[in-house]
Amino acid sequence: MLREQMKEVELLILGAGWTSNFLVPQLEDAGIAYAATTTTGRDGTIPFKFDPESGDAEPYKRLPAAQTVLITFPLVGHNQSKALVGLYRSAHGAKNNWIQLGSTGIFNQLVDEWSTSDSHYDKHDKRAIAEDELLSLHGCVLNLSGLYGGERVPARWLSRIVKSKEDIQKRGAVHFIHGEDVARAIIATHRKFTPGKRWIIADLRVYDWWDLIMSFSAAAESSTAEEQQLGQQCAEWVGELMVEGGIRALPRNTSTLGRKLDSRGFWQYHSTWPQHKRLA
Repeated sequence: MLREQMKEVELLILGAGWTSNFLVPQLEDAGIAYAATTTTGRDGTIPFKFDPESGDAEPYKRLPAAQTVLITFPLVGHNQSKALVGLYRSAHGAKNNWIQLGSTGIFNQLVDEWSTSDSHYDKHDKRAIAEDELLSLHGCVLNLSGLYGGERVPARWLSRIVKSKEDIQKRGAVHFIHGEDVARAIIATHRKFTPGKRWIIADLRVYDWWDLIMSFSAAAESSTAEEQQLGQQCAEWVGELMVEGGIRALPRNTSTLGRKLDSRGFWQYHSTWPQHKRLA
């Protein structure tokens, strides 16, 4: 990851987890100087762990100064964003931009509604509270839809998302974003920062869970015997539900899928579009 600790970088990644697998190669290709932290300092990263109960600035002095600081781990509730930003700035000054990765789960509080980046959201959600606090400090929040890529393979998720026919029946719309497009979104925000702005990040598509489950059941044929059995059962349940509901073909009409996300705003603002335009 990082061979030696640098005193100043363009982008500092606080928490080099799944996202960094896609972000680091793009940073290197773009020639953007970066540093990254992990709690253990593995793979040449800087050891760092945010302690919301500590006011000690010493751990922040070991971090490099950065133009942009990316927070990949969730902050929750009041004062955590203020503490993290304040302690870092006490060591490196206030000339830095902050990006928080969040979840689109805070949106879509009303059934059958489209949510844009400017739509209402659950302001009582603990993550949303921390995100709002960061926005008040002129940070930027990227609310990510379902993450996939690398070790995250949605076709392997059947056993996690389906336990019964009723589980399938209640599922409507779902949204995704590939890790490579998450990385592209982060770099775009670094280059053209939007202070105090929250964005929805998705691949511009609305997926029908029934359609995906049927596709995943076909993919299960190359898996274990148990996964194949579950895949076949899920396909049968989807078929039965289509007959029972008078659904002639998949995917179902978007208007019937309930709550949906409109992610055009971010991509239009940055004059770019997702490269992974469909979940494969």
